[in-house]
Formats: sequence, C-alpha cells, structure tokens
Amino acid sequence: MKNWDEDLAKIMEKKRKEYKEQIDNNLQSNTNHDKDFSGPITLSDYDFDETTRKYPLLVVDFWAPWCGPCKLVSPIIDQLAIEFRGKAVFGKLNVDENPTVANIFGIQSIPTLMIFKNGEAVDGIMGAVPKEQLMSTISRYF
Repeated sequence: MKNWDEDLAKIMEKKRKEYKEQIDNNLQSNTNHDKDFSGPITLSDYDFDETTRKYPLLVVDFWAPWCGPCKLVSPIIDQLAIEFRGKAVFGKLNVDENPTVANIFGIQSIPTLMIFKNGEAVDGIMGAVPKEQLMSTISRYF
C-alpha cells in the first residue's frame, strides 16, 4: 500500500521551493528597477502583502488570460505604468493562478483595478473603463 503522506509531503516541498524561487526572482527584478519601471510588475498570492507595503501607491489589475475586457484594459495599464512612473507602481495579479488574494478582496468581476496607498486598499475600479477615467481616479492619490 502506498504512503500518501510521504508523497504529499514531497509534492508540497517541491511546490514551496518553486514558489520561493518565483518570489525571489520577482523581488529581485522589482528591487533592480524600482526607480525605472517600464511596465507593471507581476504579483502573486505569495508576495502580495509585501508588495502593497513596499510601494506608497500601487495600482493592481486583477485579470485572467481568458477575459476579453481584461485584454482591452491591459495595454492601457501598460501605458499608465510608464506615464505615472515615479508617482505610482502598477501590478497585475492573475486571479486564476492566485485565488487567495482575489478571494480576500472579494474580486468577482474582472478586470478590477484596486488602488493601494501605504498598504491599504483605498479605491477600486470595476470593468473596462476609458483611460481618462483611470487616470482621473488614480491621480487623486498622488
């Protein structure tokens, strides 16, 4: 008879190592480019809290690859990340791959953008909205 506990422990250890590598790589790339972001950073369940505390103003795009409206908003987020460089940091969190954070914030519709100021969620925007509306909402928090 197979010992499932040992198999499960091995799988969990392997996953822990993979997640730690992802976090280390993401934090390393974020540290190297803090002052010169060329686009949004990738967020996960594992580095979300740390990242929201790290940046005074963080705008998070909750999205999924199958979401049509998310695909419409994505290039706008990329543009805003460049235009608001030095004022706000933009991040993207794939809700399919990171359900914990999405559940904590009650994300039920995507795209949803949440604005975090000093680690606290202060505002949100649901749906595919025009760039001007995003700019207006985000710029209130500079």
